[in-house]
Amino acid sequence: MMYAFSYSLDNLSLMALTLCVGFVVDDAIVMLENITRHMEMGKSRLQATLEGSKKVGFTIVSMTLSLVAVFIPVLFMGGILGRLLREFGVVIIVAVLISGFVSLTLTPMLCSRMLVDEHTKKHGRFYAMSERMFDAMLGGYRRTLTLALAHRRLTLAVFFAVTLATGILFTTMSKGFLPADDQGLILVFTEAAQDVSFRAMTDMQRQVAEIVKENPYVQGAMSTVGAGGPSASLNVGRIFVALKPRDQRPSADVVIQQLRGPLSRVSGIKAYVQNIPAIRIGGQITKSSYQYTLQGTDTTELYQWAPRVEQKLRSLPGLVDVTSDLQIAKPQVTVEIDRNKASALGVSAQAIEATLYDAYGQRQVSTIFAPTNQYWVVMELQQRFQTDPSVLSLLYVRSATGALVPLNSVATLKPTVGPLAINHLGQLPSVTISFDLRPGVAIGDAIKEINKATAEMRLPATINGIYQGTAQAFQSSLQGMGILLVLAIFVIYLVLGILYESFIHPLTILSGLPTAGFGALVTLLLFGIELNMYAFVGIIMLVGIVNMPDALPADHDDDDGGADGKPAHRAGLRRRRRNAAATRTRGCRRPGGIATADALYHAGDLPVLRAPATVVRSAPRAARSRTRARRSRLRRCENSSLEACR
Repeated sequence: MMYAFSYSLDNLSLMALTLCVGFVVDDAIVMLENITRHMEMGKSRLQATLEGSKKVGFTIVSMTLSLVAVFIPVLFMGGILGRLLREFGVVIIVAVLISGFVSLTLTPMLCSRMLVDEHTKKHGRFYAMSERMFDAMLGGYRRTLTLALAHRRLTLAVFFAVTLATGILFTTMSKGFLPADDQGLILVFTEAAQDVSFRAMTDMQRQVAEIVKENPYVQGAMSTVGAGGPSASLNVGRIFVALKPRDQRPSADVVIQQLRGPLSRVSGIKAYVQNIPAIRIGGQITKSSYQYTLQGTDTTELYQWAPRVEQKLRSLPGLVDVTSDLQIAKPQVTVEIDRNKASALGVSAQAIEATLYDAYGQRQVSTIFAPTNQYWVVMELQQRFQTDPSVLSLLYVRSATGALVPLNSVATLKPTVGPLAINHLGQLPSVTISFDLRPGVAIGDAIKEINKATAEMRLPATINGIYQGTAQAFQSSLQGMGILLVLAIFVIYLVLGILYESFIHPLTILSGLPTAGFGALVTLLLFGIELNMYAFVGIIMLVGIVNMPDALPADHDDDDGGADGKPAHRAGLRRRRRNAAATRTRGCRRPGGIATADALYHAGDLPVLRAPATVVRSAPRAARSRTRARRSRLRRCENSSLEACR
């Protein structure tokens, strides 16, 4: 299937395949357990297969379609979130559909041919021990289920309390985007003063490179000066660092923390170390991982407020390596031509420009051709004169008459400062402030701090602050996460409502979502993990997975839940073994992460208490709904012909 869709084996598609191993067996487990239960009643293999598969066939269809329905909104999701999860969703949908088809066709056929009558088979000690353990677990569950059904209001009150707590946790806990990936490569950006010379910059860059190479976990490094993308400047540099193999060093983040201390002690230059992300979002190259950009039409006002915002961000406790691309203090000499004097002496502006270009512009005047190569002949001042502004007064300009005229006699030389580069974003002048996060700080918390800090500063209305790159993608994906979760739940409700022909039973099945979500979020908090993209993928998986154990006690043999709860009690006990087997099978294959692993407990064990109580509580309402439907059907038959009723 992946080959047919031209999909590659990347991290997300591999994660989808690995997760499929855990839950594609659920349908087969449900079918096998029910057939085995009928054989334990004394029925033959064929009879047990026919009756057992007939009983749970509809349940398997509902389990399969509900899990498939979760990923239908993913296929139509836009933005970064949609592009990342589309292959993931397609792989899981196809795998689940194939699993459901096999469970309804191949599994019953194999059971009718291969199952052995347990009454005639002699079991060993391990089987007897496992049966005793399960009987003890079933006895404890029977007592707990009896208490839950006897105190339905309390059970439902606890459920609503957990639902409220889940909503509070989801809105307040730290949120991230893509966790740092250790690829064995880190990047060091360097920045010196704007008036630094090339020789001084290379000397300081060499010191930084030597400190990086002295780290015992660094395998090699490549250093360049004059880096910075399309607006490269002399005072910035870049060092690509290759780390040793993973089994010979700690994580890349630990190595970065080790380098920051020694690099901060190099005088005259600042070093910014970042872990190269697995997915780089945005084309702007900055010295830190995240970008906050200020835009404005008035460059004077923009350049006044940008340093203030940068200083404010430096004071925030969750941010490190705060810097900006604002460089407007480069020393320069302005040559103001005295038009009257120049005209009187026969000196044109073009002649003055040509003289300056000959001195500092590296004009190519000739080419020397050798047998195997060619060399450019460049005219310029000697290097010792290029860094001294007073040399400008020694230059002479040739006039129209051929005479040499001193430059300072026709022009005024004024030392000033100016920008190294004027950056633009969306055709507006801009200043980009980049930052990194301290260990343990999520990008969601950092954005909240930045928004609060900039709001307190009261920026002028002509200056607009926006996030770029990864920070902007996080903001858009955060909105998409909530929409995707709501759409997934809504689509599942529609599918289950069509299958069960009821408005009540889908709510009973979906009532497992809050408990599963609560378990996932609490576990993330206990392990100090933010709610990032991969954790959210686990939660999306749970939206479909939790319907599986809930559908078992909800889809019991008796159509009526019963006001006394006895049918739901019997159904819960009958489905306990298959529910435990399916849940433990998924739990043993939980590469989807900590959130999925812990929530499987809440989604697999708690529904066997909550779902029967919910079924019993909603049974009278469901019965009334069916009665109204029958009466409406009879009225239509009375008003129509017999053929229409048929």
